[in-house]
Amino acid sequence: MSEKVRTVNDSTFEQDVLKSEKPVLVDFWAEWCGPCRMIAPIVEAVAGEFEATATVVKVNVDENPTTSGAYGIRSIPTLILFRDGKEVERVVGAASRDSISRLIQKHSLAAA
Repeated sequence: MSEKVRTVNDSTFEQDVLKSEKPVLVDFWAEWCGPCRMIAPIVEAVAGEFEATATVVKVNVDENPTTSGAYGIRSIPTLILFRDGKEVERVVGAASRDSISRLIQKHSLAAA
Protein backbone atom coordinates (compact mmCIF):
# COMPACT_ATOMS: atom_id res chain seq x y z
CA MET A 1 0.00 0.00 0.00
CA SER A 2 1.24 3.47 -0.81
CA GLU A 3 1.42 6.52 1.40
CA LYS A 4 -1.50 7.96 -0.58
CA VAL A 5 -3.95 5.27 0.59
CA ARG A 6 -4.38 4.87 4.34
CA THR A 7 -5.77 1.89 6.20
CA VAL A 8 -8.80 2.61 8.37
CA ASN A 9 -10.30 0.26 10.96
CA ASP A 10 -13.42 -0.03 13.11
CA SER A 11 -11.99 2.29 15.77
CA THR A 12 -10.75 5.02 13.39
CA PHE A 13 -13.53 4.95 10.76
CA GLU A 14 -15.65 7.68 12.33
CA GLN A 15 -12.76 10.12 12.73
CA ASP A 16 -11.00 9.37 9.42
CA VAL A 17 -14.06 9.02 7.18
CA LEU A 18 -17.26 10.40 8.69
CA LYS A 19 -15.65 13.53 10.18
CA SER A 20 -13.39 14.26 7.20
CA GLU A 21 -13.66 17.69 5.64
CA LYS A 22 -12.88 16.23 2.20
CA PRO A 23 -14.84 13.55 0.37
CA VAL A 24 -13.52 10.08 1.26
CA LEU A 25 -13.47 7.06 -1.03
CA VAL A 26 -13.50 3.87 1.04
CA ASP A 27 -12.30 0.64 -0.57
CA PHE A 28 -13.79 -2.35 1.30
CA TRP A 29 -11.55 -5.31 0.46
CA ALA A 30 -9.95 -8.55 1.70
CA GLU A 31 -6.54 -10.16 1.20
CA TRP A 32 -8.02 -13.27 -0.45
CA CYS A 33 -10.15 -11.33 -2.95
CA GLY A 34 -8.77 -11.49 -6.50
CA PRO A 35 -10.80 -8.56 -7.90
CA CYS A 36 -9.74 -6.50 -4.85
CA ARG A 37 -6.07 -7.11 -5.67
CA MET A 38 -6.81 -6.35 -9.32
CA ILE A 39 -8.19 -2.86 -8.61
CA ALA A 40 -5.65 -2.00 -5.86
CA PRO A 41 -3.24 -0.27 -8.30
CA ILE A 42 -6.17 1.68 -9.78
CA VAL A 43 -7.30 2.81 -6.32
CA GLU A 44 -3.73 3.92 -5.52
CA ALA A 45 -3.43 5.82 -8.81
CA VAL A 46 -6.75 7.58 -8.19
CA ALA A 47 -5.62 8.46 -4.64
CA GLY A 48 -2.56 10.19 -6.10
CA GLU A 49 -4.60 11.96 -8.75
CA PHE A 50 -7.10 13.40 -6.26
CA GLU A 51 -4.99 13.80 -3.11
CA ALA A 52 -5.67 17.55 -2.99
CA THR A 53 -9.46 17.21 -3.12
CA ALA A 54 -10.31 13.78 -1.68
CA THR A 55 -8.99 11.10 0.65
CA VAL A 56 -8.79 7.42 -0.25
CA VAL A 57 -8.76 4.74 2.44
CA LYS A 58 -9.03 0.95 2.64
CA VAL A 59 -11.01 -1.16 5.11
CA ASN A 60 -10.20 -4.87 5.38
CA VAL A 61 -13.61 -6.53 5.80
CA ASP A 62 -12.16 -9.58 7.60
CA GLU A 63 -10.45 -7.45 10.24
CA ASN A 64 -13.25 -4.84 10.62
CA PRO A 65 -16.62 -6.60 10.81
CA THR A 66 -18.36 -3.74 12.65
CA THR A 67 -17.82 -1.15 9.93
CA SER A 68 -18.39 -3.65 7.12
CA GLY A 69 -21.65 -4.77 8.71
CA ALA A 70 -22.83 -1.23 9.38
CA TYR A 71 -22.62 -0.44 5.66
CA GLY A 72 -24.06 -3.75 4.48
CA ILE A 73 -20.96 -4.92 2.66
CA ARG A 74 -21.98 -8.23 1.05
CA SER A 75 -19.64 -8.31 -1.96
CA ILE A 76 -16.11 -7.06 -2.38
CA PRO A 77 -14.59 -4.98 -3.70
CA THR A 78 -17.10 -2.32 -2.73
CA LEU A 79 -16.16 1.33 -3.07
CA ILE A 80 -18.22 3.86 -1.14
CA LEU A 81 -17.79 7.60 -1.45
CA PHE A 82 -18.61 9.57 1.69
CA ARG A 83 -19.14 13.31 1.83
CA ASP A 84 -20.01 15.27 4.96
CA GLY A 85 -20.27 12.01 6.91
CA LYS A 86 -22.82 10.44 4.58
CA GLU A 87 -22.65 7.82 1.87
CA VAL A 88 -23.23 9.55 -1.47
CA GLU A 89 -22.37 6.82 -3.95
CA ARG A 90 -21.45 3.12 -4.05
CA VAL A 91 -19.79 0.87 -6.65
CA VAL A 92 -19.77 -2.90 -6.17
CA GLY A 93 -17.25 -4.99 -8.09
CA ALA A 94 -14.11 -4.16 -10.02
CA ALA A 95 -14.41 -0.69 -11.52
CA SER A 96 -12.32 1.08 -14.13
CA ARG A 97 -10.02 3.97 -13.31
CA ASP A 98 -12.23 6.29 -15.37
CA SER A 99 -15.39 5.37 -13.48
CA ILE A 100 -13.69 5.78 -10.09
CA SER A 101 -12.19 9.11 -11.16
CA ARG A 102 -15.57 10.39 -12.39
CA LEU A 103 -17.16 9.36 -9.09
CA ILE A 104 -14.65 11.41 -7.09
CA GLN A 105 -14.71 14.34 -9.53
CA LYS A 106 -18.48 14.54 -9.39
CA HIS A 107 -18.51 14.92 -5.61
CA SER A 108 -15.27 16.85 -5.07
CA LEU A 109 -16.28 19.50 -7.62
CA ALA A 110 -19.59 19.88 -5.84
CA ALA A 111 -17.66 20.37 -2.59
CA ALA A 112 -15.57 23.21 -4.02
